[in-house]
Amino acid sequence: MSELPSTQPAQFSKIAAHYQRRKAINPAAPVRLYETVAQRLVDDMRSGRFSVGDRLPAERDLATEFGVSRPAVREALLALEVFGVIEVRIGSGAYVIEMPSDFSNSAFAVTAFELMEARVLIEGEAAALAAIHITPEEIEALERFVEQIAAANQTGAAGEGPDEGFHRLIAKATRNKAMEMSVGNLWELRSASPECALLHEKARTANVQPVVDEHSAILDALRAGDAAAARAAMRTHLSAVIDHLLFAIEEQALEQARAIVETTRRRYTGTGIV
Repeated sequence: MSELPSTQPAQFSKIAAHYQRRKAINPAAPVRLYETVAQRLVDDMRSGRFSVGDRLPAERDLATEFGVSRPAVREALLALEVFGVIEVRIGSGAYVIEMPSDFSNSAFAVTAFELMEARVLIEGEAAALAAIHITPEEIEALERFVEQIAAANQTGAAGEGPDEGFHRLIAKATRNKAMEMSVGNLWELRSASPECALLHEKARTANVQPVVDEHSAILDALRAGDAAAARAAMRTHLSAVIDHLLFAIEEQALEQARAIVETTRRRYTGTGIV
């Protein structure tokens, strides 16, 4: 077994880029820029600019109006969708379905991207520690989880049970109860946070599934007792999950755009203009 390196976490470029895209409306405001955007939209609803049944402006227009990135706007719309204030309709846009009542920035829960940032930090170190203490029996159990993930992907079934089991078992293999509890709490938060649950549901709708090769790379490093490789493989895997979640949001936006273009094409084709 290799010794546990004392390196500092460094490979968070994707997460850092995600948050750096959030150019602040107010420099003194917290980094969670999407909350500010969502609150601005809520204020517009309360002021009468938008009423129930109204369609909100397109993402690009909101981004320009508020001086923010489109990812920040998407997170704001996702939050409002979670709270039941708007409904995002594929091919049409976001519509106000209920006027917000008791709503403030304090109502926001942990976002999926904040959760993933914590997972990269904590589960990367858990994998490194597990590489030192993991037993052959636990390696065999992890192998079965990878097989179950692969089988679920083949059949199209949800592979989240084996995926969660895989990550929780690695945390248990650290032989550190605090680490095991920390990882467990993160997985519980994934289900408890309405925004996290909704975004992962969107990912499933976009056919995003656990990647077998990424889990196999983690398993190979653990089997070799290589703490540095286990850390790197776990961080690579969880960074890829962030990309998958971003893809799910992008895919929905692209699907809306495709539907709008197709509707326009049919309309003009019928008039003989096209």
